[in-house]
Parts: sequence; structure tokens; C-alpha cells
Amino acid sequence: MQIVDRRLNPKSKSLGNRQRFLRRAKAEIREAVKDAIKSRKVSEIDGGEKVTIRSKNLREPSFGLGRGIGNRDFVLPGNEQYKVGDAIPKPPNGGGGGKGREGSADGEGQDEFSFVLSRDEFLDLFFDDLKLPNLVKVKLKDLKVSKPARAGFSADGSPARLNHVRTMRNSLGRRIALRRPTEAEIKALEDELAAAEGRSPLDEAVVAELARQLEHKRRMRKTIAFIDPLDLRYNRFERVPKPTTQAVMFCLMDASASMTESLKDLAKRFFMLLHLFLTRHYREVHIVFIRHTSTAATVDEETFFRGTETGGTVISSALDEMLRVVKQSYSPADWNIYAAQASDGDNFHDDMPRCMQLLSKEILPVCQYFAYIETAHGERYSDTLETQVWSGYSELEDTASANFAMRRVTSPEDIFPVFRDLFSASGMAAA
Repeated sequence: MQIVDRRLNPKSKSLGNRQRFLRRAKAEIREAVKDAIKSRKVSEIDGGEKVTIRSKNLREPSFGLGRGIGNRDFVLPGNEQYKVGDAIPKPPNGGGGGKGREGSADGEGQDEFSFVLSRDEFLDLFFDDLKLPNLVKVKLKDLKVSKPARAGFSADGSPARLNHVRTMRNSLGRRIALRRPTEAEIKALEDELAAAEGRSPLDEAVVAELARQLEHKRRMRKTIAFIDPLDLRYNRFERVPKPTTQAVMFCLMDASASMTESLKDLAKRFFMLLHLFLTRHYREVHIVFIRHTSTAATVDEETFFRGTETGGTVISSALDEMLRVVKQSYSPADWNIYAAQASDGDNFHDDMPRCMQLLSKEILPVCQYFAYIETAHGERYSDTLETQVWSGYSELEDTASANFAMRRVTSPEDIFPVFRDLFSASGMAAA
């Protein structure tokens, strides 16, 4: 969303103040978007949003005289009770004439400002300052395809691209400027002429003048066209080159009994954010859902999040399945591969060395980015307690920090900050 201030520079205000005001307004909108995300369902993540911000935070700063300094003279018209030096008592409650207002019936005060963001505006703010690491593979950087994009209006074009609203607006402005008579004006003049001709005695001078005016208006209406070729405006498009890139997103999730519905919901929220983020950068995005207990399988989305089978936890089975799908359908030379793994941190103890080997030797070399999200209830883990998976993956974070990251979430409120932390442009630059 862009905020453009087109006002002239008023008295007592400066360009610096105006720029600070615009930055503060955008910051307030971003915070309102973050608050809206906390209560939003996963299925509604890509819609618009009504946001509310305090109007006092949008007031542009200005300089003014202090009220407690200097001498001031006031002229109060109609005063017959007080003279200079008298102390005027404060009026009783409700008797003042100030600017205060009573509370509204619906609970919304005048110190709040609400507006609705469109889907594109909402997602622009939602993913503001985020980017994908290693966005495009070197082989695909120079492969581009041209796509049509709106580029204003033109005075010529094909009839299919005629912009009716802009054409009619131009026509109306031209007719008003040239004072083209309306049908109502001509009808009123015809009635007036008929009435003048029916009067007795007949006033020939008045009748002649009305006839002249009527002929003039009829001639102007015929001369000034309703739509002139100068009014026509056509939608203009330009071919904009865009990279022809494609990406595949692997969603790996522990489906054992310890992964409750609330923990699965945390994982789903993160996967949904990642999918929306990828679709804004790539022309084509494929999603592969892999769920595992002691064995792994590629499933559809409904089974991925709603399946009921349980069992032990062997994470390497999911990593093996991912490698199988990559070799079968997604060549690393042609696809940008991303993976996100969600788990509660439990794993068969003897399986961790196998997981570390698969990640370091086979998966991370072909991945653009691999993110591990550990879901947990807030009371389950402390800052010092580490699970088997977290402890093992910590070694990878030290050696493969360029395309590997791990974070922990305990509530829906943590999803967005963690996501921004993983994909923030500043964080990528620091890495």
C-alpha cells in the first residue's frame, strides 16, 4: 500500500515533518495488519482486511505557541456580566461549548480510523521487507517471458480495449466546457415559445427572440457531438519481461500421536504463509505434502492435516521420501526447491545420525532453503531444554546457515514473527 501526500506545504509544517508522518502512518498500518493476522483462519489468509488505527497517531506534527506563555487579549461578544480581571467559573457538566463528543452507541470512538485493505494491499504489507534466499537458480536467471501489464490509456486502439468510463468522462467534460444544450433546456424553450405565440396580443419581438434562441440551441446540439473521436480512450498494455521460474515446496510433518491438532494447526499456518510467499515470486509453484510416523508417504492436503494414523517417529523416512520425489519429478537443475519441516522435536534416538547425513550430504545441496519449525505448547519447553531434533539440527545451523534455519513456535501469535525472522531481507543480508 502506498500513501501519497499531494497537499501543498502549509504554514508551520515542513517536508521533514511530512516524511516522518508518512513513515509513522505506514508503521501503524503494518502493526494493525499483524494484529489482524492473530485471529484470522488459515483459509482466510489471502483475503482483504479491515484495519483500525488511532487517528491521533496520524496527525502531522506542527509548531504552535505555548498556551501558558505570553499575553493574550480576547474579545467575547455579548458579555454583560464580567469585566477585565474577573475569574470566569467553569461551566457545569454538559454546559460547555467545547469540542468533546459523547460515546457512540456502537462503541467506536472518534479517535479511531478504520479502512479496508484490498487483497493485494494486504499481502503487500503482509510480506513487506521479505524475500526468498537464492531466489532464482543461475540457469534460469536469463530465461524470461513477456507478460502484458496495464500501462495507462491511449488515444487509439482496438474497440475491444475501449475504456468506457474514461471515454464518457472525457465526453462529459467536453460537453460541459462547450455548453452543449441538453434536451431539457430545448424542451423548456419550446414550451416558452409556444406560450408566447399563444398570448394575445402577440408580442412579435419576444417571439422572434425566443425563436432565435431555440434555433441557436438546436444548431449547437447538432454541432457539438455527444461523443467525439477526441474523447475516446483505450486501455494500454505493455509487455513486461518476467523470469520464467518455477518452484516446488516440500511440506514435511510429523504425524505421530504426540502431534496434537493444535500443533498441526501451528504447522499448517506456517506452511500456508510459505505457499503464499512463493506464489508471489514464482510463476508456477508445486506443493508436495509428506507426512510420516515410522514410515513416510506423499499424500494430499486433506490427509496431510487430517489423517488419524499414529505410530513411532522416524524422521529419516520423510527425508528419504523427499529425495525420491525430487529425483523422480523435480530436477534441481530446473526447479527451485524449498522445504519446510514441522515436528514436535521427538525422534527415534538411533535415527538422528541418518537424518544429519541425509540433510548435509543430499538435501541441503539441492535446496534453495530448508526451514525447520518446532511446534510446542508454551508450557512444554523452556529456553534451556532442547529436544533430540533441535539438538541435532543445531549443528547444521552452524555449518549450513546459508540455506538452513530453525525456529520454535508455541502459539499462533508466534507464526508471523518467526516467518518474518526466517525470510526478512535484513536477516538474509546479515547471513
